[in-house]
Amino acid sequence: MAKNKAPVFVPADEQPYPIPDNWCWVKLHFVCEYLKAGGDKPASFVEKKDKEHLIPVVANGIQNEGIIGFTDIGQISAGTVSVSGRGTIGYSFFREYEYVPVVRLIVIKPRKNLLPHYLKFIFDVFEEKGTGSSIPQLTVPMIKDKIIPLPPLAEQLRIVGRIESLFAKLDEAKEKAQAVVDGFALRKSAILHKAFTGELTERWRKKHGVGLESWKDTTLSEIVSGFKYGTSEKSTYNNKGMPVLRIPNVGTGTLSFEDMKYLAHNDIDEANQVHENDLLIIRSNGSRDLVGKCAIVPALSRKFAYASFLIRIKPSERILPDYLAFYLNSTDARTQMFKKAKSSAGIHNINSQELGSITINVPTIYEQSAIIAVLNNLLAKEQQAKQAAEAVIARIGTMKKAVLGRAFRGELGTNNPEEEWAGELVKAALQDKK
Repeated sequence: MAKNKAPVFVPADEQPYPIPDNWCWVKLHFVCEYLKAGGDKPASFVEKKDKEHLIPVVANGIQNEGIIGFTDIGQISAGTVSVSGRGTIGYSFFREYEYVPVVRLIVIKPRKNLLPHYLKFIFDVFEEKGTGSSIPQLTVPMIKDKIIPLPPLAEQLRIVGRIESLFAKLDEAKEKAQAVVDGFALRKSAILHKAFTGELTERWRKKHGVGLESWKDTTLSEIVSGFKYGTSEKSTYNNKGMPVLRIPNVGTGTLSFEDMKYLAHNDIDEANQVHENDLLIIRSNGSRDLVGKCAIVPALSRKFAYASFLIRIKPSERILPDYLAFYLNSTDARTQMFKKAKSSAGIHNINSQELGSITINVPTIYEQSAIIAVLNNLLAKEQQAKQAAEAVIARIGTMKKAVLGRAFRGELGTNNPEEEWAGELVKAALQDKK
């Protein structure tokens, strides 16, 4: 049964929220042997561990748990919690190993009445407000009086076990969702490959009595016209003239009109503008993956120019714009582009002649229409699955915080009210300090 809770370690008006009767609110330094900041990098610091007796040197960072090297001078004993004190402040690790902390890392050694894993989870949910005008910073004086809910030791153990069990299930769900997201590009590539080898419309051809011999091998230059570079005139956001489509406006298959710049005038003739069903292709960029990316020009409500890093092409009556756009954005076509593209001073380029030599297998207009319909349906489903998986991933962090929030309110269903008041351990610890 919970015992008399006198003394109160934190005044009632400073307690953030109600907790079970056998818990108590305490200041962090009441239940810690020490809180200290890391020091300078050891003189014997080495980047790689080349001897067995060397121990990790830990800095303020997340990657590789912040381990930046190794040393044989000084150490912090195992069983501590380290907290980042700069940048992404409050990020914590439980260290089961000995290590040497360096500047901007705060090390906390809990007493026997506070489990390190429980403390680590506390820092995962309690947001710290750091100082610093540009880069947030956290210091020992700022956290030593941090108020935390302290359950009995046995309840701490149960809470940690329940959190780890729930987190494991959430992590498993996140891994599965991430696999869907990561596999999107591969699945899309496979679907497009089937489209342009005739596999997707095999049933359609049987139904309509058409064979693969109806497909014609050709090159891009034979089925399009108007290979033309855009204007090199300067455009700005503040000009009032004709809008200019640029690389940022070229999406995968479609154009975006959200980020527009303008010329100082409207004197671009019709032959150098873009029109509905033209295709704009990125011909030059520092990113190899962007070169060759193309988009269809939709119906336009005004006149548009296009920038010099783009090539405009006009599909002939032999090929549908959507079919061509799907093909040029497929792995089949882009592999050809990568082989033909030239690089100079970190810039990747493909010119109109190289672009025109790209090979393409063209079915009848009727089968092109069927392929477009199937692709729109399949890719829409893939996009929906990807977005749903991304939504799951985005919710995982929120769900973990919700679990932690319930845990530190005693709402996980693990608390035994018959267990001794946690304050008895605090009283003993404070007595030991005297």
